[in-house]
Amino acid sequence: MQNTDTTKYIIHSKINADGIIERPDIVGAIFGQTEGLLGSDLDLRDLQKTGRIGRIEVSVTAKGGKTKGNIFIPSSLDRVETSILAASLETIDRVGPCTAKIEVTQVEDVRATKRKQIIDRAKYILTDMFDENLPESQEIADEVRQSVRIEEMQYYGKNKIPCGPNVFDSDAIVVVEGRADVLNLLRYGIKNTICVGGTNVPPEVAELTKKKTVTAFTDGDRGGKLIIKELLQVADIDYVARAPDGKSVEDLVQREIVRSLRQKVPVEQVLDSYSIKGEKPSKQEKPAKAGRISRLPKRKERVVGELSRPSGSTQKIGKKAPRSEEEPKQEREAKPVKQAREAKPTKLSPQARRFKPHSDELIGTLGARLLDSKDKVVEETAVRDLVNTLKETGDDIKSVVFDGVVTQRILDIASDKGIENLIGVKKGNIAKSPAAVNVLTASDF
Repeated sequence: MQNTDTTKYIIHSKINADGIIERPDIVGAIFGQTEGLLGSDLDLRDLQKTGRIGRIEVSVTAKGGKTKGNIFIPSSLDRVETSILAASLETIDRVGPCTAKIEVTQVEDVRATKRKQIIDRAKYILTDMFDENLPESQEIADEVRQSVRIEEMQYYGKNKIPCGPNVFDSDAIVVVEGRADVLNLLRYGIKNTICVGGTNVPPEVAELTKKKTVTAFTDGDRGGKLIIKELLQVADIDYVARAPDGKSVEDLVQREIVRSLRQKVPVEQVLDSYSIKGEKPSKQEKPAKAGRISRLPKRKERVVGELSRPSGSTQKIGKKAPRSEEEPKQEREAKPVKQAREAKPTKLSPQARRFKPHSDELIGTLGARLLDSKDKVVEETAVRDLVNTLKETGDDIKSVVFDGVVTQRILDIASDKGIENLIGVKKGNIAKSPAAVNVLTASDF
């Protein structure tokens, strides 16, 4: 239709005629009726000879004694000259023997159309022809680092248990559930990990836990609790760390892993929560590791021993009505402790009487209360979060009552924070007791 090398614009117009006309009639009318109208510079015949106007295309249809059609004139003139030429077409009022009317509908910029085609094609090339998996520099670094971590993974024992390279030499290890957990911890530089592969703890792992300080790091679901129960029976663990509720260790990012391991809880403080009813954890039957305290008996067994002592008030306990079968388990376990304390004939010290109400209410809850100078509760938290809570407290906290073991770490933090009274269930392996902190345990009530 036009010379694609020189055409800049295409004039689109439509024609309506009252009669039957054909293409040669329309072309002849265009040349004949515009001749000399615009001067020699814009004469259509001269412009077409010099190639500045292309071949005129006409398409017509006749129906009902009338003719309709479209006219297309390619132009390599500039915008002004093309507009003048387009306007001259509308002066044509007859085609052959018929009256006719020509109306310009559009002047198409061929270059704009080409630009749109270029843009569409470039989008396709960019989105579909380039390799979508082309890694960024950070992704390349992560991929190389991941491959190094996988190469660092080693295997322990005859069953080829996946573990980190530092498990063999490190004094402390982290026990996780599966191979993916070991890989994730290796990714963030934690190399002293070993997995158990589910609730069936391999004998090699159980034997290894007797020689090292062990942290059990499990998923934040029911399966994680079951694995901890299994480890309590067949292995020797010292601390318990859990992933956030509903999350798996293999899915945690570095920040979440570090937070979970920092919030690990000594196993003595969660022994009642994870031990199975009617069975003693195997920790009590094994000798303590060097440099660590031996496992403490369950509070329930201690209370039974206290109740068996002769006491003048034991008959009062026997007169109480039998407990209902529907009584909650926590209340059934807490009641003998309260009764035992009431049954002891020894006179309570002023400090013991002062904190006894708080201590009694926390029995069996694994909770903690932070009190001010007037013994009013400022904040309540779980024992597992007590260390972090104490680090963030202000100077208004003067006493701490909690249902757990008083450890050296808690005692040191209490001393640094100016806490005067620390009340727990038992004392752990305390090498240094600050004189400024008064420590009370269940035996003082």
